[in-house]
Amino acid sequence: MTSFVLPHEVHGDGAHKVFAVHGWFADRSAFAAVLPDLDRTAFTYALVDLRGYGAARDAVGSYTTAEAALDLVRLADLLGWERFSVIGHSMGGAVAQRLLAVAPHRLRRIAGVSPVPASGMPLPDGQDVLFADAAHRPENRRAIIDFTTGGRRPAAWLDRMVDRSLERSDAGAFRAWLDSWAGEDFHADVAGSEVPALAVAGALDPALSPAVLRATWLSWYPRAELAELPSAGHYAMDETPLELIRVVEDFLRADTAPAGDALETAVIGEQA
Repeated sequence: MTSFVLPHEVHGDGAHKVFAVHGWFADRSAFAAVLPDLDRTAFTYALVDLRGYGAARDAVGSYTTAEAALDLVRLADLLGWERFSVIGHSMGGAVAQRLLAVAPHRLRRIAGVSPVPASGMPLPDGQDVLFADAAHRPENRRAIIDFTTGGRRPAAWLDRMVDRSLERSDAGAFRAWLDSWAGEDFHADVAGSEVPALAVAGALDPALSPAVLRATWLSWYPRAELAELPSAGHYAMDETPLELIRVVEDFLRADTAPAGDALETAVIGEQA
């Protein structure tokens, strides 16, 4: 019996290998807006579909960040990637942090785009029902996307994001993933990791704000950085794709830079 392999697509032929892991609302198509402008000479990117999404929509599993981390290690073995970096959006950021516990010796760097903290995200009363029922209620998905982008995005864009989410995810898996990324606290297993870690926060995202990431990401990881995108909410790939590419690829290129103290927050878009 063969092991499950995450569906994936590979772009570029650079020496620095990078996984891109989507979030709760989409499959690997979440990275479509940034794909044309990635540096394919410096990096090789593998965009994956987690179980329950995209080409893995019907894949069975536990639908947990821990399982996803092991799936990524298995895929790295298949691709012949001894060492690699990981970019994870939202829920995918929690998957990237799981790898700090599962395979820290294989990680070059991790970058989280509005990453869910390794401590999970306990939802207050009211929000827990909103998120749980989003598995079957498109209007809930729309409300969540609207809230986490500051209520500033056009209606047609919100509708398109919801349509993509419904098309690319299995409702049962979508609901199961919520229990993992929101409810599981594994930060004690990864705090103190020396792997360089970048958190990218959208200033318009009230849920995973710069303040939240300072209190979690920057307090746990000695070699952590925080970059703030002033014009982005939770979906920087769609909202500010060029700014996101610049900050993430600059971070990845610094792989050979000497270790130092935790770096100060950078605000992208306010410099000349």
